[in-house]
Amino acid sequence: MDMFARHPAAGDDRTTGIRHDWSRSEAERLYALPFADLMFEAQTIHRRNFDPNHVETASLLSIKTGGCPEDCGYCSQSAHYDTDVKATRLMEHDSVVETARRAKEAGASRFCMAAAWRNPKDRDLDRVCNIVSAVKELGLETCATLGMLKPEQAARLRQAGLDFYNHNVDTSPEFYGQIITTRTMQDRIDTLARARDAGLKVCCGGIVGMGEQVEDRLGMLLLLANLPSHPESVPINLWNEVKGVPVNETADRPDPIALVRLIAVARIMMPRSVVRLSAGRQYMTDEMQALCFLAGANSIFIGDVLLTTRNPQRNRDAELLDRLGIKSALRTENLA
Repeated sequence: MDMFARHPAAGDDRTTGIRHDWSRSEAERLYALPFADLMFEAQTIHRRNFDPNHVETASLLSIKTGGCPEDCGYCSQSAHYDTDVKATRLMEHDSVVETARRAKEAGASRFCMAAAWRNPKDRDLDRVCNIVSAVKELGLETCATLGMLKPEQAARLRQAGLDFYNHNVDTSPEFYGQIITTRTMQDRIDTLARARDAGLKVCCGGIVGMGEQVEDRLGMLLLLANLPSHPESVPINLWNEVKGVPVNETADRPDPIALVRLIAVARIMMPRSVVRLSAGRQYMTDEMQALCFLAGANSIFIGDVLLTTRNPQRNRDAELLDRLGIKSALRTENLA
């Protein structure tokens, strides 16, 4: 535990506990700690900043599916690949709001809306803003992921009542070009900055298991932890098998303990960020999820489907959290 003796609470500055100057060697040393030591440090920091027995529950809806011009090599909604996903138009206002209402009744505290666009057209943004305002009136936190934003578009979304903007970096800067060619990492960083400048909170994470190495996973965390402000939410997605996309050729889902280590490092490096177990939970055992919660994960998506991929059923989630003594807004009633 020598590194903690030199850097109390894994690098806390003794005032805010927040750092933005993490080095790769520090991240690697954290990741390589004996498992018990890493878990102890992550849980200690988690308890300092969050209720360790509470998990946030969010719901995710694809409000515009498929036909995306980007070539993200993992995505079923890219127009570049032959997948089973058919392109749709933007959902009607009332349908989205009704889905949000049902999600709240089932226990969601945040409602996330995703549209498969490179960037939204202003006429589409008008409709999205109206939807955001209506969902906000239900008493839900609101989040949207619509692609790249102009500064004025980010400002309009904030005025409409949007709380969070999701724009993932996906992977490390070094591995990024092997996954995506139609949008640069700098494009993503610029959109995050525009969301921040507009007063939006940021949801930003990535995907593991696409063929990247451990150093790439840590590189992604370094990028996020060294941003001027840490993302308020950090979703960690486990690669979901998708028909017809290039990542199928390189995908290598990480060992469960390796994923838990990554969650713990994320918790230590971004102590006040909510760390969400996002896509891929259907591949996780209850025991694996329990270890992730112990390592500092404190948010999950509920619902049977995440955009176009499977997700554990709500009853299974509710039962697991109950067995662990973890509180959430998730309920088993009204789930039929």
